[in-house]
Amino acid sequence: MGTLPVIDAPNWYEAIRMSDGVTLIHEPWIKPFFRCNIWHVRGRDRDLLFDTGLGHFSLRRHVPLVSERKLICVASHTHFDHIGCHHEFPDRCVHRAEAEILADPRNEWTVADRYANDEMFDGIPEGWETARYHILPAPAGRLLGEGDVVDLGDRAFEVIHTPGHSPGGIALYERETGILLSGDIIYDGPLIDDVYHSAVDDYVETLLRMRDLDVAVVHGGHFPSFGKVRYRQLIDEYLAQKRQAGCHMLQAR
Repeated sequence: MGTLPVIDAPNWYEAIRMSDGVTLIHEPWIKPFFRCNIWHVRGRDRDLLFDTGLGHFSLRRHVPLVSERKLICVASHTHFDHIGCHHEFPDRCVHRAEAEILADPRNEWTVADRYANDEMFDGIPEGWETARYHILPAPAGRLLGEGDVVDLGDRAFEVIHTPGHSPGGIALYERETGILLSGDIIYDGPLIDDVYHSAVDDYVETLLRMRDLDVAVVHGGHFPSFGKVRYRQLIDEYLAQKRQAGCHMLQAR
């Protein structure tokens, strides 16, 4: 295998405008499995930023969209690939179950110790050293829970608590449009339930609870977006896999 190209900061991020005022910001030089989808949603009074990526290069400095207006920064959960630039945004929110990790993001708590290495990349970010990688503390000003609302003025996103992948995982759901920002509980790729503080029974319970949500489009934490049919297919595939493996939650049903 040849030497990977070295990528400088101005060429690290890419912003792709979607529909309904939603923009995908991602880091295309990170392999898809590790590459966090950062979601920006335009609101009347303020914008929403859902997750902030690896954090090696400044998001504020290199993606103008996130510094144009007042912005609420929400963590879907506190794994390293989702909270790297949270410290750059003063108005920060996280589920209370993971508030301690956002305030003290040790590598063993954010799974950076397991995944944050050269194997993640198709292009190495300039200045990257695996041994020196760490996330800066970003204590949250607001702790979120099930049923709370993130209000953008003309848009309202309801918090759905999604334990399983991690205890304080959340998704944000806009009833009016059917948009679901799902984080890492559901996306169109291999679902991860075996990392630090994952819980399979919680994962199953969360997906059973979310299965009949009236979604139009799902913007996941990784991989491309998808619609309602694929959403239910992905959930059913995971549940069938766990049923076959003898998951306690499904046995109880």
